Amino acid sequence: MRALGDAGRAVKLIHLIPAPLHRAGYRLAFRARRLWRGRVRSTSHGCTVVARDGEGRFLLVRHSYGPDVWTFPSGGIGKHETPLVAAVREFREELGCGLLEVRRISTYQGIYLRAPNVVHVFTGIVAGVPRADRREIVEARFFARDELPQALSRIVAPHLAAFDADRAGPPAWHKLQQR
Repeated sequence: MRALGDAGRAVKLIHLIPAPLHRAGYRLAFRARRLWRGRVRSTSHGCTVVARDGEGRFLLVRHSYGPDVWTFPSGGIGKHETPLVAAVREFREELGCGLLEVRRISTYQGIYLRAPNVVHVFTGIVAGVPRADRREIVEARFFARDELPQALSRIVAPHLAAFDADRAGPPAWHKLQQR
């Protein structure tokens, strides 16, 4: 098996900014984006990764901005990116490792920061050791399903439900129609 998303080996100048200043910039940008999206209301497109390790534990992260909760790694989709490419890129940028066996498990439409949002949810196996970049992501840890932390983002439950539904396969009526 090979890991997807080996993009971005070039040194980024943004990492020359001291991490505390970089985190402050993320917090400021998050507030500005909330105001802007509330006024413009254009649809944003994002991706989330329900990543697991070899033991089946889920990888959750805490961001340096927004609510202080645990959530799945996620990010935006670039103008000329497919959702899959964006998910793998964001995962590598934020955590410094790749993903194996990546597949889409769901797509949600809803409201985020007072504007329309489309989120493509993927799952995969972590390839390597995830490390928080200490800029956008301040902490990354694996959790067993029955040991998830109390402070969870509201998106964790529906994404876990999509993961469970994907593992269960198509509904029985779908299997009967295929015969």
